[in-house]
Formats: sequence, C-alpha cells, structure tokens
Amino acid sequence: MEYKIPKGVFDILPKEPQPEDEWRNSDHWQYIESVLRKCAADYGFKEIRTPIFERTELFVRGVGEGSDIVSKEMYTFLDKGERSMTLRPEGTASVIRAFVEKNLAQQPGLSKFFYIGPMFRYERPQAGRYRQHHQFGAEAIGIRKPEQDVEMIDMLYEIYRRLGLKNLTVMINSVGDEASRAPFRKALSDYLLPFFDDLSEDSKVRFSKNILRILDSKDTRDHEILKHAPLLEDYLNESSKEHFETIKALLSQMKIPYMVNPKLVRGLDYYNNTVFEVVSDALGAHNTIGAGGRYDGLTSLLGGPDLPACGFATGLERLLQTMVAQKVTFPEAPHPVIFFVPMGEAALTVCFELASQLRHNNISADIDLSGKKIQQGLHLADSEKATYCMVVGERELEAGQAELKEMATRKVQVVSFSDLPKILGQST
Repeated sequence: MEYKIPKGVFDILPKEPQPEDEWRNSDHWQYIESVLRKCAADYGFKEIRTPIFERTELFVRGVGEGSDIVSKEMYTFLDKGERSMTLRPEGTASVIRAFVEKNLAQQPGLSKFFYIGPMFRYERPQAGRYRQHHQFGAEAIGIRKPEQDVEMIDMLYEIYRRLGLKNLTVMINSVGDEASRAPFRKALSDYLLPFFDDLSEDSKVRFSKNILRILDSKDTRDHEILKHAPLLEDYLNESSKEHFETIKALLSQMKIPYMVNPKLVRGLDYYNNTVFEVVSDALGAHNTIGAGGRYDGLTSLLGGPDLPACGFATGLERLLQTMVAQKVTFPEAPHPVIFFVPMGEAALTVCFELASQLRHNNISADIDLSGKKIQQGLHLADSEKATYCMVVGERELEAGQAELKEMATRKVQVVSFSDLPKILGQST
C-alpha cells in the first residue's frame, strides 16, 4: 500500500480485526471516556480544552529544561512566522497557562479542571508508549492542604475501581519543599560524585541539570549505585513531614492501599512535596498507569499569582491495555433497535422514511441501502447486533405491515408501519 500510518501512532476502529489489539476498539474508548467524565463531575471538576500546540517556551519553562520530555521527546517546529511551536507533550503546563492568561483565579468557585486529549512525544514506540497517546488529567489549583492531595489520589483510584481494575498499588513519596531539597541535593551530589564515571549517560547529564532525576533512572547500573544513597525523607523539614504524615493517615482512613517508595520522584521538574503513581502488575516493565503530585509555584513560574496546585494524569492506552489484560468485561456496544431490509426501490423509500421517523423519536434504526439479496440484509442485521429486523417487499407495502423479527429469539410478530414507533419505544 502506498499510504501507511506513521510509526508510533495507531488507528482507533469500531471493529478491530486483530484480537491482540482489542483495546483499540472505539466502543471501549467511548466507554472509558464516559466513566472518566462522570467521575470528574462527581468530584466537582469542570472540563478545560487547550490547543494541541503551544509556544515551545511554555513547556521549556513549565516542564523543565532538564526533563526527558523537553531534552529528548518534544515535537517542535517553526511556523510560517518563524516562531517555535511544540505539540503538547503533557497537559498541566497548558492548563496553568490558560488559568493564568484568562485570570481564572479571579472567578468565584473552585479551580478544579479536567481534560481528555492527545499528547505527543517523540520516543521509541513500544508496548504502552506511543508518539501520539491520550491522557485524562485533573488539576486542582489554590488549595495547599494535604486533603487536596488525597482527593486527587482518591479520584484516580476511584476511576480505576469503577472501570473494574484489580491488583493495583498506589506508590507515594514526598520530595519536600525547596528548603528540604537543597541540603538533600548536596548530600546526593557528594554521594554520587565518586561514582560519576559509572553512571548511565542520562544520569551524567542529570547530575548537573536536575540531580533528583537520577533517582528516577531505569538503568540497572544506576540502581546498583543508588542502593546506599541518602534518602530524601531524612532531609524533610517539619512542614513537609507533617504534610506527608497527614496524607498517609488520610489514605489509611479511606482504606486506599499504598506503599511509600523513597526513590519515587517523577519525571517532571515542577513537582514538590507529594508525588504518587498507580502501578499494575499486568503491563510488564512499563507498569505505571497513572501518576501525579503537587506542583506549588508553577502558576507564578508561568507569570501568574503564586498558588498551590495538585494534579494527575492517566494514559488511556495503558488503562485500556490493563483492562484487556485483566479480562475486564466491557459493556455491550450500542446497536440498532431495528434493521430494515428493503426489497426494491419502493420499499427502500418507505423504509428510509420509517428509519428517519424512528431516529427522530430517539429509537436507533439502520437500513440496508444496497438493495441486494435478503440473506445479505439479514447477515448485516446480525453483524450489527440489531434487536429486531424487518424485511419489506411488495407484499408488505400493499398490506402496510410486515413481520418484526426478534433476532435473539427468532420470534416474529406482524406490525403495521404506523405502530412501529410505539411498539419499539416500549421495548427500549
């Protein structure tokens, strides 16, 4: 074929021909999106939609020049005005940009937002990682209390519970405030300096740019070196300790299972105090399905008021792959209540009018417009999983009625065309 899909992206189809790609079924996507939207509404979050590209400096400033996203993975281009633009690699920076630019802090009510949409990162495609991927995210701005952190963790965990996921672990840590991190960075630097030549190439770069990111390394050489490294928890000041202890107490009170992971720092520069991620045992090495944390100060960094904030994001691809791997049952996909099979042009005209009338009465209806053989029409009705099927030919047109066949039971009843809306309305 001359035209093929680019590497690292995929189609989402109504009927996925490959069983191993069941997670790409568009009915599944619509289902989880409906659950995500309902859960967001239950927690008081309102939708925000931002452009899929922004000025490059937004992500360099907001996400951090030392992050892998900015240094390696961004899709950046010059527009016709020679301005540097970047396809959004994550959602938080764009949400905060909109919050600051539109002065949303001045509006009454809570500043709690959610988004659903595609993100773009140039990285080696592999299971669960794609160059265009999709995220659901939530951001709460203006509240510093630990209850806000726990609300975010609870919301993320509740989403997974509603979707039927099992065997999940909530990993949490505190990376402290800046007053806590400064002495820890010095201690970590002193510890790692003798091992510098043995660090991975990425960690050598992170050593000077953002040394805490070395704790997030996936390289086994770095893991060995870090075994006896100082722990950030030993450097937390009293306010950071108190914040974290309250979070742990609230999670226990809410019966949300968690583990403290002292090496968890997350991959973005803007995090402080609480960081968390939810991992699954169903995805192999790349097992994180959702993550987030607190990012106080990002609003001021992007030119707005100095406000606390907390948020998370979950990847829809990994979420669906986990559901399929755990054999979660998806709800039945939408299907027509009735499928018309007209035989001839006159029957087609009548069936087309009947289908339109039913649709206008909120009754789903479909029709075989090809006008071929009856058996093909019945096969189409079956493949569309229609509840009922009606074949209309010359005899049915003369009588003004036809057999309404229930596909599952094969039961048949004769129904006049004028009674169809009432009868089908009662069955839905």
